[in-house]
Amino acid sequence: MTTTAVRSPAGAAPTPVPPRGRLRDSASRHWYAWAMVAPVVVVLAVLVFYPLVQGVYLSLTNANEMNSARTIGVNEIEATYEFVGLRNYIDVLSGVEGAFYSRFVWTLVWTVACVVLHYSLGLGLAMLLNRALRGRSVYRMLLILPWAVPPFVAAFAWRLMFNTEGGVLNSVLNALGFASVDWLGDPTAAKVAVILVNVWLGVPFMMVALLGGLQTVPKDLYEAAEVDGATPWQRFRAVTLPGLRPVSGTVILLGTIWTFNQFAVIAMLTGGGPGGATNILVTEAYDRAFQGIRDYAGAATYGALIASMLVVFAFFYRRWLDRQSSEVLS
Repeated sequence: MTTTAVRSPAGAAPTPVPPRGRLRDSASRHWYAWAMVAPVVVVLAVLVFYPLVQGVYLSLTNANEMNSARTIGVNEIEATYEFVGLRNYIDVLSGVEGAFYSRFVWTLVWTVACVVLHYSLGLGLAMLLNRALRGRSVYRMLLILPWAVPPFVAAFAWRLMFNTEGGVLNSVLNALGFASVDWLGDPTAAKVAVILVNVWLGVPFMMVALLGGLQTVPKDLYEAAEVDGATPWQRFRAVTLPGLRPVSGTVILLGTIWTFNQFAVIAMLTGGGPGGATNILVTEAYDRAFQGIRDYAGAATYGALIASMLVVFAFFYRRWLDRQSSEVLS
């Protein structure tokens, strides 16, 4: 018995494969890739997507410590909080809630100051270590050391140095004839202190990333610019910065996101004080969730707003970088 294959008429479109059959064929052909991806998808769903959805849902309710489900002894009390829609967002963004805009302004100042200092100091150290320098490996190890120190260890060590009585910084100031500074008790001094510690922790990452970027810039470009009579500043502006543009765009984006959400330094160095002066948005959300009468809905609202702002920033920042890259290539 013979079978005859029926061909489509010339010029006719091939018979479309049903979507379900195409999906089944892809799954059978690439089963190994699906098996490798599945654990990552499960972990992301459990640790990221579910908490994110739960947080957004809580931000639409009036959940707090008093009306949430809890167990007291052998008694189990059911949750009694209610869905309130966008009321929490309206209260926060309209200023009724009171603390959002002051925390937001300080968060922007904190983020910009830290990222600018991270990048400028990291670039300077990277350019220094990119040169032929005796003992360069030792300098690299010493400069990377702050990055290897856990943030809570660094915060406690800096608390000792910022101590008003007997702290290293005040001892140096006193030796130079200046009065002691209440580093962690004065609002302005406390803000300077947390920026200083975060810069100390973040510069090594920028230095390592930018040093790797500098080593990819062709040396022929520097030689050609030097032959043309370019000054060191002109070589830096015309060769170094354009060569670092891909790396710079990535590390600035990551640094902004990390700094905007930097919880450990402020929480362990000042606890948000004095009087909440150093609280950024993420530490304010923590205080609402775990201090006093726990306002879970308010904390979730802050979290949703923080995530939304970072997503919007990342979207427009990447578009701006793509536009800058296309202009350079054209």
